[in-house]
Amino acid sequence: MPLFLSFLLLFAPRHAYHASITEMRYNGPQKQLELSIKVFTDDFERALSRGQKAPVRLSTPGPLPSVRTAEYLRRQLVIKTATGGPLPFQFLGMQAEKDAYWLYCKVALPRTMAGLQIRNAVLLDVFPDQSNILNLEAGGKKQSVLFRAGHEQELVTW
Repeated sequence: MPLFLSFLLLFAPRHAYHASITEMRYNGPQKQLELSIKVFTDDFERALSRGQKAPVRLSTPGPLPSVRTAEYLRRQLVIKTATGGPLPFQFLGMQAEKDAYWLYCKVALPRTMAGLQIRNAVLLDVFPDQSNILNLEAGGKKQSVLFRAGHEQELVTW
């Protein structure tokens, strides 16, 4: 029985909820979006490790963690113009914070915008109860959007 309990503890979740927070700021004069995404380290490493031969650790020296993070975000966080035109983003880097990481990105915009289509499926491929909160500051307004399984996409306007 102790072996079975050890096995359960090994695979037990490290925290009771699965969530990410994205702070997004529309910078009209620079024609860009500035994103800061906070994810739990263990959850994000689990997502990055899926399909890999070896586990991906964000603290590993070298470019691999950043490369895997950028690839993952390009698949799971999609930002388009309000009419559906793709807007590629640039991964800038990451910063550790206790049991989480901040991931930094920017999205160059072709022109002044008054709205965006956002698909935020970060970690939904790993945790069905995942919630992704987006706090957007744009056009002098602040608004929040909740993304979760079954509701991964939203049109936001300002």
